[in-house]
Amino acid sequence: MNNKPILSPSILAADFGNLQRDVEMINRSDADWFHLDIMDGVFVPNISFGFPVMEEIARYAMKPLDVHLMIVEPMKFIREVKELGTYMMNVHYEACPHLHRNIQQIKNEGMKAGVTLNPHTPVSVLEEIIIDLDMVLLMSVNPGFGGQTFIENTLDKTARLKELIAKRNSSALIQVDGGVNFETGKLLLDSGADVLVAGSFIFNSSDPLQTIARLKEL
Repeated sequence: MNNKPILSPSILAADFGNLQRDVEMINRSDADWFHLDIMDGVFVPNISFGFPVMEEIARYAMKPLDVHLMIVEPMKFIREVKELGTYMMNVHYEACPHLHRNIQQIKNEGMKAGVTLNPHTPVSVLEEIIIDLDMVLLMSVNPGFGGQTFIENTLDKTARLKELIAKRNSSALIQVDGGVNFETGKLLLDSGADVLVAGSFIFNSSDPLQTIARLKEL
């Protein structure tokens, strides 16, 4: 891959007691986006944070917001997500029985539209809609918790998705979230990924700015 990957650090792994500090660190870093994971304890077995916290992040963030809704009925909140100034609104295939309509609703609000696939969901389910998508997020861990081990099959899945995008003449980016580090990040980029999400690997490192810089050079 000639171009540098897009890097979207996951704020879920930030220090919520020092959230402004961590957001400003990402502002200063080589990262491209802010990845916000919204969990409801229903669609995934965990609860993260809601709109009051997201508004604080948006207030200090100087880079595009990449909002990943791991919730049932994500379309209920399209207006609130838009009002944050969100760049990319990402909903789960598994949570949207009317996905085509939902993608149009997101785009009608002026946002980019992404769709997430859980580890067990094959990329073939997107065949009829890939042309309408701006991004596909492949979960390389089971969604709900940070710090999990990378699922190796994601490499093959990334390559299959890249083939589907090429076959359908889509311009969708491929984003991968879960267990991303220097080693898995390089393998994912070689398989066709465009955007890497990393959380605990960045925020738990001794020098997050340096870790981000190294991820950008993979």
